[in-house]
This record gives sequence, structure tokens and C-alpha cells, in this order.
Amino acid sequence: MANKNSRLGMTLAVVAVGMVGMAFASVPAYRLFCQITGYGGTPAIAGAGSVLPAVLDRTMTVRFDASVNGSLPWTFAPVQGAMVVQVGEQGLAHYTATNTSEAPITGTATFNVTPLKAAQYFTKIDCFCFTEQTLKPGETADMPVTFYVDPAIADDPNVRDVKTITLSYTFFRKDQTASRIGTRTGEAPEGGPHS
Repeated sequence: MANKNSRLGMTLAVVAVGMVGMAFASVPAYRLFCQITGYGGTPAIAGAGSVLPAVLDRTMTVRFDASVNGSLPWTFAPVQGAMVVQVGEQGLAHYTATNTSEAPITGTATFNVTPLKAAQYFTKIDCFCFTEQTLKPGETADMPVTFYVDPAIADDPNVRDVKTITLSYTFFRKDQTASRIGTRTGEAPEGGPHS
């Protein structure tokens, strides 16, 4: 009887350790799934040295949106409201952020793309959101993002009706972003390109 109880106890301990391990692995796995499929509005990210695709004779309007979590004393806004790009053409958009506090603050940006069904075709080449941003008191920074709309969008009948894509960012304090990992799909990728 004692031998059965020992085996049962060991089995339960192994299961518990396995469950803890799976919990830690689930966040990176979910991020990877979202980046590959575009699930939840997560755009694709071009690897370093990626070759740009062919440019199609089709245009897409890209709108830009910005918000700041209430606990971050920054202003943050897109420089342009929207731009029209050809599908496959590299676009460059700018945002500006200003630290309105009297202390240096580090923030990180989460992002997503709508409509969700088009997210997998929106590809970022370089972005301020790939790294943490630290602003000194009163400092204003230009924050560019380079992107393109993948020409594969033309072959997907589910997105033929999409004429406008919206790229949205929300800035959070660095310490608050860590607690949000796994709750938003647009977290900055680990080991991604740096701006």
C-alpha cells in the first residue's frame, strides 16, 4: 500500500511540475501562433534581411491610431492620420511621444491591426514597438514604423473587401506591460528587429 501511495505521489508531482512548465511555455507559444496566423490582430514581422515582395497595382489605405494607458504621463499620437500605399510597397509612418512628467519614464507599446482578418498580411519591417522607449522629462521623440501590405492579400477571397487597415498602438509603463503579457496579442516580440 505504501508503495502505491509513493508512486501516486510521484506521478502527481510530475504532473504538477509539467503543468507549471506548460503555463510558462504557453505565453511564447501563443505569441508565435498569433504572429504566424495574424490571430487577434497581430501583424507579421519581417526577419532581418528579408526581401521585399513585388508591388501590385492595388492600393490600400492604412490608418494610424494611438492611445496611452492612464498611468503613463505621456502624450502619444500619429503624425499622419492615414496614407495610401500600393500593396507590397514599403511604407514609413511616424508617431510622436512626449513625456509630460518631471522624471524619466520607460514605456513599451502593444499593437494590433484591424480588421483582424487582414492582420496576417500587414508586415512590420522595423518599429519603435520592438524595444522599450525611455523619455526624459519633457522629451519628445519621433517613433517611426516601416511596413508593407503583403501581396498575398490579393489571393485571399476572405479579405477582398478590405480597402482600409488600421494600425493601433497603446503605450504602457514598462512595469505594467509585464503584467499584461498574455492578455493582449500585440506584445513586442522577443529578439525582434530593433529600431
